[in-house]
Amino acid sequence: MDFLPPAISAYSEAHTSPESDLLRQLNRNTYARMLYPRMVSGHLQGRLLSMIARMLRPRRILEIGTFTGYSALCLAEGLTDDGTLITIERDDELEAFVRSYWDQSPVGHLIDLRLGLASDIIPTLEGPFDLVFIDADKENYATYYDLVFDKVRTGGIILADNVLWSGKVVKPVGEGRTAAERRADKDTQAVLDFNRKVSDDPRVEQILLPVRDGLMMIYKR
Repeated sequence: MDFLPPAISAYSEAHTSPESDLLRQLNRNTYARMLYPRMVSGHLQGRLLSMIARMLRPRRILEIGTFTGYSALCLAEGLTDDGTLITIERDDELEAFVRSYWDQSPVGHLIDLRLGLASDIIPTLEGPFDLVFIDADKENYATYYDLVFDKVRTGGIILADNVLWSGKVVKPVGEGRTAAERRADKDTQAVLDFNRKVSDDPRVEQILLPVRDGLMMIYKR
């Protein structure tokens, strides 16, 4: 989802540093082969993730939700030479596809894929992390935030994707709908609750950026 007019989006991308040939191929094949290709970060957001990581120069990054590995490659571009990006994905059927691209990247060897449920894996990880990117199931955003918070160093950054949720955060959550619509409402409420939770948290400062489907940048005081 992109809230800008197509011409403005195209202009923005045209004046943003290009994605690499490998990322372009990964993006294209995600759309060709995956059921929900819009979940990929894509050119504009991918360059933003890369720039944030390059400015922060993290030694340790945690990503919750790998999908086809595009965002992991973008974030890994900013790692220190001895850095590591741990990324958690529950769908093990994506592993072969993901690794086929990471193996072609000069930063692919810095990425550590953990397969399983994030709620089970995060408690086993030792901090501190310099940067965390949350881009997984919306119902558990608040849970992931709580699980990672004490593992993020002071001055570290938490990024949360899809916090505008196709614009549904500014529409009322209705009742008496189909089962699919009720599930969607549940996700919308989870995103609303997460955004409110972060906004009410005195331990952080945050900014919600209307990039793609909304990206929240959270600074830990």
